[in-house]
Amino acid sequence: NQVRMGNFSNQQKAKEEAKENEKVSRETLGKYFYDLAKVSFTAMVVGGAVAWISDSNRSDSITLLLLGTITTIALTYTGYKIIKR
Repeated sequence: NQVRMGNFSNQQKAKEEAKENEKVSRETLGKYFYDLAKVSFTAMVVGGAVAWISDSNRSDSITLLLLGTITTIALTYTGYKIIKR
């Protein structure tokens, strides 16, 4: 009987460890998407805004701003969904 209880306890412990590992993995992947969103925002949105202010090529700057905004939102949403899954 004690052998059964020991096996059950070990199985429960293994399940909890697997669940914790999955949670950590999801959080890490979610943070990765958040970091990609920050890089996208910095490179595309801030870069497009600086180019737009410097009046180099307004149509390219607006395209860069819009594409950067959409990319940033998509990456942030993906990171959020992965973490909250």
